[in-house]
Amino acid sequence: MEISTLPISASQRGKLLSAGYTSLSSLSSLSPSGLAQDLKISETEALEILKVASQRNGLNKFENGSRAIVNGAQTAWDMLHEEESSIRITTSCSDLDEILGGGISPKEVTEIGGVPGIGKTQLAIQLAVNVQIPADYGGLGGKAIYIDTEGSFMVERALQIAEACAQDMLEYNSLLRKNFKPCQGNKEPKEFLDNIFYFRVCTYTEQIAVINYLEKFIFEHKDVKVVIIDSITFHFRQDFEDMALRTRLLGGMALKLMKLAKKFNLAVVLLNQVTTKFMDGSFQLTLALGDSWAHASTNRIILYWNGNERYAYIDKSPSLRSASASYSVTGKGIRNSASNCKRVKLM
Repeated sequence: MEISTLPISASQRGKLLSAGYTSLSSLSSLSPSGLAQDLKISETEALEILKVASQRNGLNKFENGSRAIVNGAQTAWDMLHEEESSIRITTSCSDLDEILGGGISPKEVTEIGGVPGIGKTQLAIQLAVNVQIPADYGGLGGKAIYIDTEGSFMVERALQIAEACAQDMLEYNSLLRKNFKPCQGNKEPKEFLDNIFYFRVCTYTEQIAVINYLEKFIFEHKDVKVVIIDSITFHFRQDFEDMALRTRLLGGMALKLMKLAKKFNLAVVLLNQVTTKFMDGSFQLTLALGDSWAHASTNRIILYWNGNERYAYIDKSPSLRSASASYSVTGKGIRNSASNCKRVKLM
């Protein structure tokens, strides 16, 4: 549910939006003193805003100025309204967006896996750029956190994709100018890079530490709308003899990431590697980290080759049907598949 629906004064609503609070869920974990500090208002006024927000969510969580232990319930009708009105992050491939219901969904954890060279990192960088598309162009106008465990992030490639995105926005504006009022908020390519917060982690302990730090970081940067980990797998496949410990650590990370997605209304995208598994009398490729890890994500997308053509397959999702779509990795980034543009050299 959006802040704009709250029955509060226009001044209060404007202060909330200016401070980066766009949904009721973004207020759910705040104390009156914390909100008062963010909005530069009195604690009494902040308490009244939080009371109205919690009542709108179905339960008064603040009684006599103290926080209740249990968060309020949400009706299924409100959940449906939120889902239908939520803006997804486009992949820049309309065929892929179509099977994804419009793109990568906020409030969900999406796992993307596939063989080396299939375009996982390319898709991740594309999402880090596309999450910044302004609202006037149908985007989220947010920022991205990119956690790189493999050293595969290429800032030159990110700039290429940003330049293509900025050019697409200019062309879209030019088209609108002929028939309608043009959009506001054109972005320069380097602005896209300025809105990608990059973390390089070299061990699994660093990876856990960064994920534990994310809640504080996102609270301080409220316009973060996607967290990308490339890849979640790398440090947990090496020198890990205690598999029970590995399972517990991965499970703890998954729970934290699910909580972040819900609490801050953002998308979490996890890249995964592949491994072999003996099934039906032969070795077959499957995503790494085992069967228990398959429950860690809301959606699971598998990227694969079919001849010379790249395909994405929705392997698991509670709301999307299983389907495949082809895509291409081009100089401009992820695009619809074209028969003469398959394994192109990018740089």
